[in-house]
Amino acid sequence: MTRPKFLILGAGATGLGAAHRLHQLGQADFLILEQNDYPGGLAASFTDPSGFVWDLGGHIQFSHYEYFDRLMDEALGADWLHHRRESFVWIHGRFVPYPLQSNLRYLPRQVMAECVLGLLRAARNNHRPPAHFSEWIRASFGEGIARHFLLPYNAKVWAHPLEMMSYSWIGERVATVNLEKVLENLLLEKDEARWGPNEHFRFPLRGGTGAVWRAVAGMLPAGVVRYGERVVSIDPAARLARTAAGSYPYDYLISTIPLDRLALLVDDPALVEATSRLRYSTTHVLGVGFQGRPPESLRRKCWMYFPESDCPFYRVTLFSNYSPHNVPDSERCWSLMAEVSESPFQPVDRGRLIESTLQGFYRTGLAAPTDEVVSTWSRSAEHGYPIPTRDRDDILEAVHSSLEPRGIFSRGRFGGWKYEVANQDHSSMQGVEVVERLLLGLPEMTYPNPPSVNNHTGRVPIRHPG
Repeated sequence: MTRPKFLILGAGATGLGAAHRLHQLGQADFLILEQNDYPGGLAASFTDPSGFVWDLGGHIQFSHYEYFDRLMDEALGADWLHHRRESFVWIHGRFVPYPLQSNLRYLPRQVMAECVLGLLRAARNNHRPPAHFSEWIRASFGEGIARHFLLPYNAKVWAHPLEMMSYSWIGERVATVNLEKVLENLLLEKDEARWGPNEHFRFPLRGGTGAVWRAVAGMLPAGVVRYGERVVSIDPAARLARTAAGSYPYDYLISTIPLDRLALLVDDPALVEATSRLRYSTTHVLGVGFQGRPPESLRRKCWMYFPESDCPFYRVTLFSNYSPHNVPDSERCWSLMAEVSESPFQPVDRGRLIESTLQGFYRTGLAAPTDEVVSTWSRSAEHGYPIPTRDRDDILEAVHSSLEPRGIFSRGRFGGWKYEVANQDHSSMQGVEVVERLLLGLPEMTYPNPPSVNNHTGRVPIRHPG
């Protein structure tokens, strides 16, 4: 076959972002190999036999980039719904608006006192750099908030000892403390929920998050995405990728598959050893469809965090609130979608996840045992969260220094293994930027320097109209 200049592995946000930019710049010699029979990767959506729509996690659409905004507009046009974030923490038997530290007045008085005193002591004692993520939490938020919320919650999410993790990734990912605002809200009994880039977000009217990436795939020339093509080996010297169906030569390989799997395909012992030290958690997504209407306490909520041990999940999304088309009949049905993390440090009984999730719903007041369950759905993302371990950056530098001289560029949520730039907008733009680097000589921004994007005021402007 004719050698394509660019071969892209994976039709998720990163691969499709790269392909769209190649097409936009007039480059015709590219091909995408996707192992599944659908696009979207970890941002795909599914409709269960009862007509409920489910995402692979609590995805929402918000953006740091003008380019990504335009791509989303082009993909779905006016078929968007716009929401203001209503997120909460379920703690000590009640919902507290997120960020918790800005809404301490909702906590029991003794717990509230522990949290405030912890913040004050942390402000006085913060004199040396923390050694790891757990120390950073205590130094930034004090013992009260750490013990009641952030330590148990993050242990649930990451499913790894927090002492293994760095805190260099934090940036905008965690709401930090404005002590004056915390005390003002407490004394004046004010709520404070405005924080972060996702305060307002949009969601597809129909088809879940996956509708976006189906639309982007449909904007590409016919035949450039080849589904059901799982790569079984890569020969960097010959610049050749092999699948069960045949061989695919390339000049440049843009890989979005997990970096540890890429190393195995390249069959380089040094790369295999290095990437074996990268850590990840598995995410189990559990969807439950109910007959009737959600309880009044949930009517306006978007998602909720669960730090305590009375439930297996760390986050639950009221998915029927995102779009009426996420359920078969919005007047008669509603839905909850839960996420559970697993790792060797935090094993789960996969056979009982639906049952334990339902019991967790009942214990936390999300649903009642008398509510009629009309549908259950589950799916697992084996690679769910890339863990920002303390040695991660050194590993990534060594791996990319080996791959890129051989024409292999690994980007995306797990292709790049940087959680701090792993949202859909970040991931898509990693694909765009590596194409601009290779075709236009423009330096990448997002992957090598996450703060340049995450700390940018407003939207990152388009660098080359193309």
